Amino acid sequence: MAERRSPFYSSIVGLGATMGRVGGDFVSAKYYSGIADEHLNTRENVGVQDLSTMGKMDIKGPDAEALVNHVIVNDAAAMKPGQVRYSTVCREDGGILDDLTVFRLGTEHFMLVTGSVNRLKMLPWLLHHAEGRKAYVTDLTAAVAFPTIQGPRSRDLLKGLVRDADLDGLKRWASTSGRAGETKVLISRTGVTGELGFELFVPADEAASVWESLIQAGRDFGLKPYGVLAMFTLGLEKAYPAHGIDMDESRTPFHVGLGRWIKFDKGDFIGREALLKVRDKGLDERWTGLILDGDKPATTDARVMADGEDAGIVTYSDHGYSLGKVLATAHLRLPFTAIGTELSIEIEGKPTRAVVARMPFFDPEGARLRG
Repeated sequence: MAERRSPFYSSIVGLGATMGRVGGDFVSAKYYSGIADEHLNTRENVGVQDLSTMGKMDIKGPDAEALVNHVIVNDAAAMKPGQVRYSTVCREDGGILDDLTVFRLGTEHFMLVTGSVNRLKMLPWLLHHAEGRKAYVTDLTAAVAFPTIQGPRSRDLLKGLVRDADLDGLKRWASTSGRAGETKVLISRTGVTGELGFELFVPADEAASVWESLIQAGRDFGLKPYGVLAMFTLGLEKAYPAHGIDMDESRTPFHVGLGRWIKFDKGDFIGREALLKVRDKGLDERWTGLILDGDKPATTDARVMADGEDAGIVTYSDHGYSLGKVLATAHLRLPFTAIGTELSIEIEGKPTRAVVARMPFFDPEGARLRG
């Protein structure tokens, strides 16, 4: 597969990033100064990550709303221009093709921000379901750079960099336009770190100067870049499920606690009947949080045991650097999902105690998101 580079590639290599394949056919930063340092600085000050690898699907036309509403489980028709929604995209059997962010940019204009890997299947999926509709789908991934600025000092930093935008008044799950220098940008109050944060959509041919301005301005705010590995540990603390790790086409949104985003009352959409059956029947497993003894994470797909009985499987485990604990998420059978239940996971050949914990592990009330 050909290697693709984001508009920020040279800049992030110049900052000492360790590069690697991070999504689809792109390469980007895995880490810079170290995962723990990047993680904690994003919690304490402000971090910036290059998310240009994520897919950006532009959908326009009289039937744009109908198309988006047909493929997502959330309700696009209820959105006003400037609003942003999280949603999953499901197959007819309810299995999750992708989880993504939906931007309503106008009456007949949407943008879907897809997963980096899943971009490769979401484009043909959208094009297929656009057939017969007056809706036009364009993959803008290569044309739009996508830096995310996250952390408690992110607003203060951007207020000095971006003009013509009310960042104090911008609510979570909303977007607005502004200017960084002479470059027009779209700004959304979104992110997957659990912190106050903003995401910028920047024309690729003007992106390098915006990145350099951001790095320079950030010196007064403790800005450090972070890579995809710190993104995963930040997301783990907030129990944000990741496609390809915690969920895939074999599980429905209900299996990873995303049932609240399904809007059955909006009418028909792909997967609706299958999801209604899952809702009505209930599940025999639950996506569950665990706190592990010791200082070593479990491996993905490690079996979780309860007194010699198989209780389920680990989806992801890593250090919760903000908490000083090793965390894990797992798909567990219902008898073993009660908070406080003691289980066991084999790590490096030794049984390790794991206790079922409340999710999210960090800032469960979401106070930090409110800024």
